Amino acid sequence: MNKDKIFIGVAWPYANGSLHLGHLAGCYLPADIFARYSRMTGKDVLMVSGSDEHGTPITITASNEGVTPQEIVDRYHREHTENMKTLGISFDLFTRTTTENHKKVVQDMFKTLYDKGYIYAKEDEAFYCEHCKRFLPDRYIEGTCPYCGSRNARGDQCDECGKLLDPKDLIEPKCKLCGNTPVLRKTRHLFFALSQFEEKLLTWMKDKNHWRPNVKKFTENWIKNGLKDRAITRDIDWGIPVPVEGFEDKR
Repeated sequence: MNKDKIFIGVAWPYANGSLHLGHLAGCYLPADIFARYSRMTGKDVLMVSGSDEHGTPITITASNEGVTPQEIVDRYHREHTENMKTLGISFDLFTRTTTENHKKVVQDMFKTLYDKGYIYAKEDEAFYCEHCKRFLPDRYIEGTCPYCGSRNARGDQCDECGKLLDPKDLIEPKCKLCGNTPVLRKTRHLFFALSQFEEKLLTWMKDKNHWRPNVKKFTENWIKNGLKDRAITRDIDWGIPVPVEGFEDKR
């Protein structure tokens, strides 16, 4: 008799700091309860997560401490892994994004999407700090949220209201490293064509009656409001190399 298969993909914490009770209560404990319950009822369960070791949260922490990004992620992945063991969270796999396997899988998926036309190149404007002599992706730039007025919004999103942001949306943007006002410069990036998936996702969701009603409604509204194509490469040297000619300096 075939068992029902349950996959539980738990949010990956950034390996740039210690975990706190909010991580446990909001993410890991609910997932663990569901995994244990599903196993007890005879389901074939696979629960996975790991340390997210790439991106600007890592490089900013490394810059602030005067160490390499690798030192930061090694420290906090080790700590996160010990935390999970001590708390008894029953992961089948708790891995990390700096493994060779992760690199290969990501590059293979990236190339497949690129070859099918779902990833495309486009010139865009991005903030550049003339003092630090660098582009300012994601968390390297902060400012005021144009939606809720929070003065602590980042270049990728506002934690206060939850809105995803384009750095150019920020009011009075400032460089996270030096506090100076950046300028806009041309740069070329690869974009993921999310807009092509709106109807497919809405159709796929129709029979998902096992979802909680509020979760399903929230997701439907998000999609119906319009999915915007988003840049998925960064002007940064820490991360997985982009497997597309002409973008070797991006991650």
